[in-house]
Amino acid sequence: MKREFAPQRLDVAGFAAAAATLGATDPVPNCVRLAAELAAPAPDAVVRWTATGEERPGADGKAVPWLHLEADATVPLTCQRCLTPVETPLVVDRWFRFVADEATAEAEDEESEEDLLVVSRDFDLPTLIEDELLMEIPVMPVHEVCPVPVRLSSSDDDFQAAEEAKPNPFAVLGALRSRKPEEGK
Repeated sequence: MKREFAPQRLDVAGFAAAAATLGATDPVPNCVRLAAELAAPAPDAVVRWTATGEERPGADGKAVPWLHLEADATVPLTCQRCLTPVETPLVVDRWFRFVADEATAEAEDEESEEDLLVVSRDFDLPTLIEDELLMEIPVMPVHEVCPVPVRLSSSDDDFQAAEEAKPNPFAVLGALRSRKPEEGK
């Protein structure tokens, strides 16, 4: 009999012991935090993901649960040059090793090359997927070639006119300096 696993309440140890695999294609709008980062609504964008459990022997010889997560999505982010949407691929391919508790994770985090998570009987896999996709968002998404001309000024015409109407502060100082002090004062 094959065991069923639910991504929202994943029994990590059982999932790894069964060497099980889960996968799905979910709409990006279901990932509320990811959808909040988008330049425009993306009702047709999807997150494709696969999670595979595996047990590997630990330092003490006991089986340690591992999870391999692969996820990808292409989402519209704001181009930092032209400020229009740019379709940006987000790709996750990461291994996670599960440890017994937070104290162990904190103690082993510095020396381990893999990401450490605390083992749980009700692990929230969709939240992990969304977290990993959020971390893949580039700091400055840009088009290779922007589809619109890039505006190279930082101000508009009204701002420029207001700047020109202001008196030059050094000209005002120069006018004060050219006055001769009145005698007797």
